[in-house]
Amino acid sequence: MSQASVTRAAVDDHPFLRRALRAGVVNHAAAARFLDVEGDEDAVSAALRRYAEDLPPLDVAERAGSVTMESGLGPSEDGVLVVAGRGYAPGEGRLTGLLANGDVDARTLAAVLDRLHVADIDPDAAGVADGTLAVVVDRRDGADALRVVESALEGVPE
Repeated sequence: MSQASVTRAAVDDHPFLRRALRAGVVNHAAAARFLDVEGDEDAVSAALRRYAEDLPPLDVAERAGSVTMESGLGPSEDGVLVVAGRGYAPGEGRLTGLLANGDVDARTLAAVLDRLHVADIDPDAAGVADGTLAVVVDRRDGADALRVVESALEGVPE
């Protein structure tokens, strides 16, 4: 396998680095050290530069949609979101559900989850189907999570 193909495979194992290459914000020498690909660091750095040139530029698109919040979700067999037989429905629970309706898809969900992680909000469950994105968080995180989801809809990496 060539140095270039090994480097590309290593980058593809780290989606954040691939996105950063597409955005043009990578220090290639630092990325070469991070990847720890066997071979000369300068050769890996050059392979990263060439790979970045071959990648499509990173576009960010606004996703049209409205976000609503419903507090008091608890366990159920059906409801706002069902994952592996565990559902979340309105009741006397300690959770808050956020629903984004509109131009949402799995890529939007990924952007939302990334931003929630940065905000140190750990969702209890999340999913997307038929133009609706659902995220279930602890009630105390509801207002912050609502702002995060709304913000994420303003710029989803394509």
